[in-house]
Amino acid sequence: MSAALEMVNLASKDAFTGSASAIGYGLAAIGPGVGVGIIFGNGTQALARQPEAAGLIRTNQIMGFAFCEALALIGIVMGFVYQ
Repeated sequence: MSAALEMVNLASKDAFTGSASAIGYGLAAIGPGVGVGIIFGNGTQALARQPEAAGLIRTNQIMGFAFCEALALIGIVMGFVYQ
């Protein structure tokens, strides 16, 4: 009987860890999602105001997007590291 209880206890710990890491990644993805929206929203406004600076604005947009996505990838990796 105690072996069965140990198996249930271990299974519930694994299930909790998996669901906690999924919730953690979901929360970690909010920040980069908002950041990407702000980057492209402001980039669109900047292109509308100064079309002659399109190359510089687009370069800065792509770099900002890459940094935001790196944060999202770090969030998903941390879920696996601390599992």
